[in-house]
Amino acid sequence: MILVIGGTGRVGRRLVRKLREGGHPVRPASRTGEVRFDWEQPGTWDDALQGATKVFVMAPNRIPDPTLIQRAVALGVEHIVLLSSRGIEVVGDERMMAAERAVETSGAAWTILRPDSFNQNFDEGFFRQAVAAGELVMPFGDVKQAFVDADDIAAVAAATLTSPGHAGHRYEVTGPRALDYAEALGIIAGHVGHPVRYRGTDEDYFAAQEALGKTRAQTEPAVAAFRAIRAAGDHAPTDTVEQVTGRKPRTFEDYAADADWTTS
Repeated sequence: MILVIGGTGRVGRRLVRKLREGGHPVRPASRTGEVRFDWEQPGTWDDALQGATKVFVMAPNRIPDPTLIQRAVALGVEHIVLLSSRGIEVVGDERMMAAERAVETSGAAWTILRPDSFNQNFDEGFFRQAVAAGELVMPFGDVKQAFVDADDIAAVAAATLTSPGHAGHRYEVTGPRALDYAEALGIIAGHVGHPVRYRGTDEDYFAAQEALGKTRAQTEPAVAAFRAIRAAGDHAPTDTVEQVTGRKPRTFEDYAADADWTTS
């Protein structure tokens, strides 16, 4: 039995579908799903974990409690696949670094997935409203990111959970080429029917956040993290998707053509 924590999420629901299509027993769990799992309610943990031998998990929106991982191993979980993120050391993401440490020291086999920025941030995530409004303000400058499709992340996760040879690996999961945000929005604009302007400086972001009621001091920590990302330079694509799944990753152009932009 494979337990997918966050089974209704962006990657989780795609992973559940792929596992079912492959004939693998899978148990999706979430705060609102048929099988309940809530990081804030340890009383929900055992029912979700019972009988599972493999677990896919994403860290909560806080530094995770390692007790969950310890409990999973105690109940018979043999392999844990963690959805982390690329470049967490660059921005000092203690939440994700703590999650990785908890998995690596659990005593179970582990695999860590470190994807680059999701394609689906633009149509399913926090950039959707900006795309609809015709302007995205994020202080990434002109640094390029190797945007990756959530379907490809789920495919890599499915392979690591169902085939041998992935224990102890940390995989950086990316799309086939790197794009800056202006380039990505230019591709999207061809499908949403209107231009999408990109404003990518620190001052642009400070001004946008001030318009939302935040002070400069409140916004500075986020801007400092973006500065660190820019200083690290362009993100290089990897061949992880092809090496692990046997097929090439989806292009950003194909993603943009297939996405639902009806309200954007």
